[in-house]
Amino acid sequence: MPAFSEETTLKISARNILSGTVKHVEHGAVNSEITIELPGGVLLTSIITKSSAERLHLVAGKKAYAVVKASDVLVGVDD
Repeated sequence: MPAFSEETTLKISARNILSGTVKHVEHGAVNSEITIELPGGVLLTSIITKSSAERLHLVAGKKAYAVVKASDVLVGVDD
């Protein structure tokens, strides 16, 4: 895995990059639940590995990005 310096500008193929602030971090034994508050108060929650959360130093109040890369979006309704 390449190491990136603080001056590195990461470029990725995903177009859905949502900027926000970490609202809550809940560490489990293996995974961590990360909640990011987007502008307007929308909350987005993701499950990532605990080691990734620690490597990224994710704590409440830190600026973070939610990067969404999906080829399918499912839609459902209640009858």
